Amino acid sequence: MSPVTASVFDLQQHPAKADPALVADDERHFADIAQSLAGLVAELTDRLDAVRRSAAGKGRQAVDRDQEVRRLSARLRTLRRFSLDLCLGRMVGADGPIYIGRLGLTDGAGRRLLVDWRSPAAEPFFAATHAHPMDLITRRRYRWNRGRVTDYWDEAFSADAPESAALDYESAFITSLGNSREPRMRDVLGTIQADQDAIIRASSSGALIVDGGPGTGKTVVALHRTAYLLYTDPRLHQRRGGVLVVGPHQPYLNYIADVLPSLGEQDVQTCTLRDLVAEGAAAGPESDPAVSRLKSSAAMVGAIEAAVRFYEEPPTTTMTVGGEEADIRVTAREWAAAFEAAEPGTPHNEAREQVWAELIEILGDPSLRQNQDLRTAFNRAWPLLEPTDLVADLWTVPAYLRKCAPWLSPAEVRRLQRPDARAWTIEDLPLLDAARQRLGDAEAARRGRRDAATLAAQRERMDHVVDDLLAANAHDDGEGLWSMLRGADMRTSLVDEAEISRVDPDRLAGPFAHVVVDEAQELTDAQWQMLLLRCPSRSFTIVGDRAQARRGFPESWPQRLARIGLDRTTLASLTINYRTPAEVMAEAEPVIRAVLPDANVPTSIRGSGIPVRHGSTAELDKILEEWLATHDEGTACVIGTVERPGPGRVRRLTPELAKGLEFDLVILVDPESFGDGVEGAVDRYVAMTRATRQLVVLRG
Repeated sequence: MSPVTASVFDLQQHPAKADPALVADDERHFADIAQSLAGLVAELTDRLDAVRRSAAGKGRQAVDRDQEVRRLSARLRTLRRFSLDLCLGRMVGADGPIYIGRLGLTDGAGRRLLVDWRSPAAEPFFAATHAHPMDLITRRRYRWNRGRVTDYWDEAFSADAPESAALDYESAFITSLGNSREPRMRDVLGTIQADQDAIIRASSSGALIVDGGPGTGKTVVALHRTAYLLYTDPRLHQRRGGVLVVGPHQPYLNYIADVLPSLGEQDVQTCTLRDLVAEGAAAGPESDPAVSRLKSSAAMVGAIEAAVRFYEEPPTTTMTVGGEEADIRVTAREWAAAFEAAEPGTPHNEAREQVWAELIEILGDPSLRQNQDLRTAFNRAWPLLEPTDLVADLWTVPAYLRKCAPWLSPAEVRRLQRPDARAWTIEDLPLLDAARQRLGDAEAARRGRRDAATLAAQRERMDHVVDDLLAANAHDDGEGLWSMLRGADMRTSLVDEAEISRVDPDRLAGPFAHVVVDEAQELTDAQWQMLLLRCPSRSFTIVGDRAQARRGFPESWPQRLARIGLDRTTLASLTINYRTPAEVMAEAEPVIRAVLPDANVPTSIRGSGIPVRHGSTAELDKILEEWLATHDEGTACVIGTVERPGPGRVRRLTPELAKGLEFDLVILVDPESFGDGVEGAVDRYVAMTRATRQLVVLRG
């Protein structure tokens, strides 16, 4: 990366803004940034090469080396990806100009060239308004394209602000809304608005609910808040749990895939609820609404505890086994005492070894470890269990289900039974997840025994080696080496832990320090339990819109969340629709108010000048051909029950899979076929409000 030698500004479309009096200070500052970036990239490259050449080591040393490689690589990717356009804009106050960047940057003399957007010093750049200028005089935002500034806007907050050809009373953000959409969410950091910034910078304590209608920037806020919290809150760093982002479906995850990396955050885990359980990929919808309702309750997830407890009841009869010297009676009291040895919170399968060891200790005869009769009795009393077997038994053994869920009526028990117990549905996933968490790893105990035996054998070998060395060198060498070898710690350090079996933990199992949930209005009580299991701190960012809940949402957010176990909540509302043109919202609003009169319908702040078009489904191909021929950029989406894929930049999605996405052109095909009641109205409302420029509705 070389210092700037030509103008960074390419303002052919805005010649008045190219006046040197307006841009000369920026040109000099950008030259300093370029020079500092070149030095920083060279320094980081050398450090990365040195770390990669260093010995990998073992244990903690190897982990630390790998993390340093990832950290340096991520930093270099960010610097190389953005170069000068790391700079978002500048603000001028009483102390002069401050330039805001995606990350902080200083020159060799320690002069601050860029202030990280997440730092307190940068807050006025996003939060200042004309009503609350926060001591700003002016603010400038840049539009970058391939490393050149193609436009910029100045806002004046004081009567003392100088006259400028760049003063623009239509903000940079509003101007950018008409740009063509791309297959992935674009970078919007430079145009974050004050109402959004206030939510981004809110505390991570408890659960923050971001409520807002279509186009209010809820997803933008959630993702930028994630990057902000990772920067400011040490409790959220990767080594302390990190952050999990949960989206509604895979197209949504694909759409937002570039946002967090563009903000310098490479290690945030993203997933859908399906991804949390191995069986999720093949799970289908539950066809019976009554069964769906029963399985979706938190109480049904709670039944998993009773289902496991059924297999942790000590025998109540006495048995006699042959000991090393005499027969030994194992009474109900001894069984019960052994079963109580399981440490609280230890998963069922992993607690078996604790219970077995305690039983042998109580009986006082180590030889009983090899007694087949006792082992068989123990295996029956505390068996190894598989999560899928446990849940499947609930749907095939009515007596077992009645015991574990006594609140169910006989008719409900019968309704939940099914011939193929392993034909998993989406509603089964929270139960499978709870079972997996409660049962734990069936192989953990076996690995523990193997690892203990391996380390014991190594220690014995090292003891012989050390004893031989000490015998051959009876006198100290003056350096204290032989004295060190006599120490137990030194002998232990010589053991090679690389021989211990290692199992990579499930990357989505948690616990996480913070969880972000988008489209949260769709989650059932049972699905919420999957997320609560993964976030013991109860630190959440919850993003949603009650009016977009396909199952309906009659409660308030605090009422709903208190019911599922989140009682420390803060509600923040977004009411300005930045995305959807007023022409589209005028037709979408009556659709949702017909079924939800109190829907939080946001106010659009711009119009596209394009009225909603109505026509026949026979026109679909012609409309798409015309749009593709006249638009070199942008994306379109056909929403409805269509079978063939769309050409080029055209997507074809169901209303449910379109949720959370946005397109320049949206074509609804037979919207009445989306369904009746709340679900049908919500699907139509969601589909209509995906449009950022034009909406077409085709029927028949």
